[in-house]
Parts: sequence; structure tokens; C-alpha cells
Amino acid sequence: MLDRRSLLKMAAGSAALTLIPSTSLLAQTQGKRMAMVFDVRRCTGCLSCSVSCSIENQVPEGRARTRVTQSSMETADGVATLAVPNQCNHCDKPSCVEVCPKNATYKREEDGIVVIDYDKCIHCQRCVKACPYGARRKDPKYKTAPEKCNFCVHRLQQGLLPACVETCIGEARVFGDLNDPNSEVAKLVRDNRVYGMLPDSGNLPSILYIGLPQPSDDKKILKLNHLEWQR
Repeated sequence: MLDRRSLLKMAAGSAALTLIPSTSLLAQTQGKRMAMVFDVRRCTGCLSCSVSCSIENQVPEGRARTRVTQSSMETADGVATLAVPNQCNHCDKPSCVEVCPKNATYKREEDGIVVIDYDKCIHCQRCVKACPYGARRKDPKYKTAPEKCNFCVHRLQQGLLPACVETCIGEARVFGDLNDPNSEVAKLVRDNRVYGMLPDSGNLPSILYIGLPQPSDDKKILKLNHLEWQR
């Protein structure tokens, strides 16, 4: 179990997350550009997102598509303990797409969501290693495709929100089209300091964070074990 001292050591000497200018995020592109904003100030760590996602998508045990870790970090105002969600970042330049030998993983042209064509997938799991966010859950027996968030595309087709967003009791998750200036997600990006994980990867994530104290080390946050909660 992680204790407060070890978590504070995690923050020492860390490199700050990269602030993404809202002008670049809100630059108009063709079609829709679906994204999700996590407001970590509102996340209670209740894990309803993980549970509802697993039920909605019938995810195998131990391969949850969305996870939440708890991170403690020292700030100018003292120690901040935050619940930090993590899942597929639906990158603008996804490395998982580049390594897929069968083009089974691809980015949808109409909305930018990264999905898997299960009929094409050969279960090689190469995409699992290629994802810098650790957001794909490998099948250790290589019999099925990796598990990853797809923003519940089957729900979007029915005009519904992703299951994790609909069940978030703290309203910490906001989903929408960045190309729609009137969408809640676009307004959040416009009115807040927005951060992206692992800017050096070149993946350009569509999962964005607000409310993270600085400095915060994204690499170490992503490596935290989601099962080791500080209680």
C-alpha cells in the first residue's frame, strides 16, 4: 500500500505537465472532434466510472477500460490528494494505429475517436506496448483484442453520453465536440488552464485535465497502481 511519504517523494523533482493553449485546442477542423475533460477537483474517487464502463461494455475481469488512481503531491498550499482518471486518450496522432499490422485500430474520420475493428484484429497486442498511457488492457492469452475505451460509440449513435460520463456523481467528466464552440467541453477548455499528459510522446491526446496542481509528474501518475489506494 502506498503511504503519504512515498507519494510525496513521487512529486519531488518532477517535471510539470504541459499547459495546452486553448487556441490550439479550439482551432476549427473538419467534422467533429470528440474529447473528454477530467476536472480532478470534482472527482471523488467513487469508481462509478470504472464500474459502469465495465458493465456497459461487458469488460473481462481485471481489464477495465477506465481506471482511477490516487495521487498525493506537495503544492504551495500544502499537500493535495487527488483522484486522477486514466483511459484511452483518443490521440490526434495515436501510436497504437501506427503499429497495428492489420489496420484494425484506426481513428474515425468523422469524429476522431480511436476504435478497434474486431473482425480485423489478430490479437497480437502490439498496440498495448505502443500506447504511452498504458490505456490498453492486454489479453494475456492472446485470444481476444485488447480492451480500450471507445467513448461508448454504440451509445453515441443513440444520442447518449458515454457510460462513465452519465454515472459520474461529481460531474468530473465532461464529454463533447471541441469543434462546437457552444459545447460544455469547449467552454471548459476556453475558460480554464488545460493540461495534457505526456506531451513529449507526440500523440496529442484528446483527454484533457483541469485542476491539476503544479508541479505534477504525469509519467509517475500514470505508473501508479490503481489498486493501491491511500485510505
